[in-house]
Amino acid sequence: MLREEDRFFYIWDKNKQMARINENYLKLQAGYLFPEIGRRVREFQKENPQADVIKMGIGDVTRPLVPAVIRAFHEGVEEMSGVDTFKGYGPEQGYDFLRKAIVQNEYTNRGADIHADEVFISDGSKCDTGNILEIFGQQNIIAVQDPVYPVYVDTSVMAGRTGKFTEKGTYDGLVYMPCTAENNFIPEIPSEKVDIVFLCYPNNPTGTTAGKMELKKWVDYALEHKTVILFDAAYEAYISDREIPHSIYEIEGAREVAIEFRSFSKTAGFTGTRCAYIVIPKSLMASTGDGEVKPLHSLWFRRHTTKFNGVSYPVQKAAAAIYSQEGKKEVRETIQYYMNNARVLRESLSKLGFWVYGGVNSPYVWVNSGRGIKSWDLFDKLLNEAHVVGTPGSGFGPSGEGYFRFSSFATHENVLKAMERLNNLKW
Repeated sequence: MLREEDRFFYIWDKNKQMARINENYLKLQAGYLFPEIGRRVREFQKENPQADVIKMGIGDVTRPLVPAVIRAFHEGVEEMSGVDTFKGYGPEQGYDFLRKAIVQNEYTNRGADIHADEVFISDGSKCDTGNILEIFGQQNIIAVQDPVYPVYVDTSVMAGRTGKFTEKGTYDGLVYMPCTAENNFIPEIPSEKVDIVFLCYPNNPTGTTAGKMELKKWVDYALEHKTVILFDAAYEAYISDREIPHSIYEIEGAREVAIEFRSFSKTAGFTGTRCAYIVIPKSLMASTGDGEVKPLHSLWFRRHTTKFNGVSYPVQKAAAAIYSQEGKKEVRETIQYYMNNARVLRESLSKLGFWVYGGVNSPYVWVNSGRGIKSWDLFDKLLNEAHVVGTPGSGFGPSGEGYFRFSSFATHENVLKAMERLNNLKW
């Protein structure tokens, strides 16, 4: 038996044999934003079990899958019960019936030159945006909007593409592009050359959009500097203004410079069933260290087929149903439900003296209290005094400090109730 005084030395000696961790994870600050919100809410509810907490922070939906989708889902499940219709492993890239429906409805009908074999079906845009950097070298300079969806930054940190976290609230090695009220939340074109740039429109978290002229500037920059644009269009279904592009491929030249991410989660309520897609044109190229040009499509194909066995057949059949005539109508009604919530949020918060942005072609409303309150302080005030949860803007980056994001994905009744509670707050 080990003596107590020998115990430390035994442990230290055993530690020398341990596997090494990826120390890039140690650079990450606190928890991922949304689990941190969940932790704080759970602690509050534990101490206040009778409190009726209204959650408008995490962008989860509340409306059920529409009837057309449910019927297709059931049909897909029933097919799995028959010998002649059973499906085992499907094509990793996705079934043709879904990929062709996506291309026809999302691209061809909008004049964008995209083909079915350039579409990869996946289980979520969060995964795709987090995994896409695997096909790029470590030497690339990456630019992100600020504020920004945290996945872009955190996965860059995990992969060792950044330096340490700084006192400014940024990571060394990343180029941050401030998006503020002063520039209408459209970042300036970088003065230096960047190799990869993440853009998200309609934007999460600010809820703002970019028109054709703004996107053309980015495409022109990318063509000139051989930059790859990673374009997150997860919320494009909420665009109602006909002047605003739904896809970056509506911009001439984008096929040569852009990868696009799309999701059925917020479009059609697939947050719990998981289905999305990524588009990589075959004409999109990047180079090796010695200057040899290679297509990114084939690299992602290799990665995708190696690490992913495909989205389940019933889920893909359900996703395809949103492109039926009935499905389109039903999904549009769901989107209108959420956009009505966004209208209520905008109008109510404006009357309360908040500076309000977004919420017109986007399900997110981005606000500043107008009272000089920091983001997490406002989070605590709303949680403790109004039992309302939103998302602190500083969690999206330093330019988000002082701002707050409300999601319109709550039930309409809860949106009205939450705004009534905020109206009764003492400031």
